[in-house]
Amino acid sequence: MKLTVLNGSPKGEFSVTMQYVKYIQKKFPEHELKIINISERIKKIERNETYFNEIIDEIKNSDGLLWAFPLYVFLVASQYKRFIELITERNVQDAFKNKYTGVLTTSIHFYDHAAHNYMNAICDDLDMNYLGSYSADMIDLFEETERIKLSIFARNFFEDIRSHAITTKTYRPLVEREFNYKPSPTTIKVDNENKRVAVVTDSLDSDSNLSNMIEKFQNIFTDDISVYNLNDVDIKGGCLGCIQCGFDNVCMYQDKDGFFDFYEKLKDYDAIIFAGSMKDRYLSSKWKQFFDRGFYKGHTPSFEGKQMGFIISGSLNQNSNLREILEAYTQFQEANLVEIVTDEYGESDELDDHIQNFAREIIRSATSNYIKPSTFLGVAGTLIFRDAIFGRLRFPFIADHKYYKKHGLYNFPQKDYKIRVRNKMMILLTKLPGMKTEITKRTKKEMIKPFENI
Repeated sequence: MKLTVLNGSPKGEFSVTMQYVKYIQKKFPEHELKIINISERIKKIERNETYFNEIIDEIKNSDGLLWAFPLYVFLVASQYKRFIELITERNVQDAFKNKYTGVLTTSIHFYDHAAHNYMNAICDDLDMNYLGSYSADMIDLFEETERIKLSIFARNFFEDIRSHAITTKTYRPLVEREFNYKPSPTTIKVDNENKRVAVVTDSLDSDSNLSNMIEKFQNIFTDDISVYNLNDVDIKGGCLGCIQCGFDNVCMYQDKDGFFDFYEKLKDYDAIIFAGSMKDRYLSSKWKQFFDRGFYKGHTPSFEGKQMGFIISGSLNQNSNLREILEAYTQFQEANLVEIVTDEYGESDELDDHIQNFAREIIRSATSNYIKPSTFLGVAGTLIFRDAIFGRLRFPFIADHKYYKKHGLYNFPQKDYKIRVRNKMMILLTKLPGMKTEITKRTKKEMIKPFENI
């Protein structure tokens, strides 16, 4: 069989992900795997429509398609995201319809499920036959047990294509709402309380729902707030995955475009609002470029202590994966997610009220320096990074290591010797006749006893 592999790594053939593809090639030489470096060549793909059509022809003429990519900030790289957008913009969805497909990723398992959910939804939207996904740790290929798993995945993938396996859809098509938001004049103002508020958007249409929501939000405050458009920022390209920033948080683009100065400027604000329209199952590739390029800060927060919110145009209630990504991003930033306002329900007057309340809550949270406690989304993600930076990723992410050490993030529970001694004593006590029953009787009362003084 002939398979097309769309390589989502900006590093092209030097991608770790491609080593997994090459291993599959080695194990199954009877199948032809044609690798196309999508992210590395995205500028050529955008500029040269002939080249783009050649890629689409390869897909049309293949028996199956494998989306293979490393994770970049909860998702695919911005360059890969742009290619996915081009499929619809250039109306070539038919090339993907009914094509058998699967996903292969490499990462350290930080929100790999979010990237897989996104690609599953994209494949369902393109009416493809989705055969599942494989999430590999970057170093799995060195372990025999993991190589066996990968081989089984690949063998099943090939067999299912050959046998025309029955597949099911996980995600329903998004239903767009026909609604034109017309904001009413603002009569009740919100006092800024000397708090600085910034809105960042990628809006290109001055009369869109998104632009109108931003204008309404902007007019609510007694003092001016700042509105920045990503299209006005000099951004030469997406993150290249070169990891140069790992040593000292200096990006290879730093003196070549205006992203660094813009990103650092945002840190001067008390509240940052991200405003964008849904594009396929995420925001735009321009927004993905923003989040990816922010990785020059490595695995450390950029906006800790800030108030954050999102103004979204689109059916977010049909896209729970995106909502989870936005929530997780805020928690990882050690910021406070105040609200996500969308135009997906209610009439204009109701949306006015939501935006009014949003502005009020932003200032109230900023004046009290309120940061909601993290949920699993933030806690688990931080622990994954903590263990990785302490261990195998300490080099080359030296800047991360210094930050984690300075801020006490190496809070390994096994270092709490007091708890370790207590646990040993209590375990020994349970071995005494009758003690296990007595301890069980007293457990509930003893659990709340330390709280009495508080």
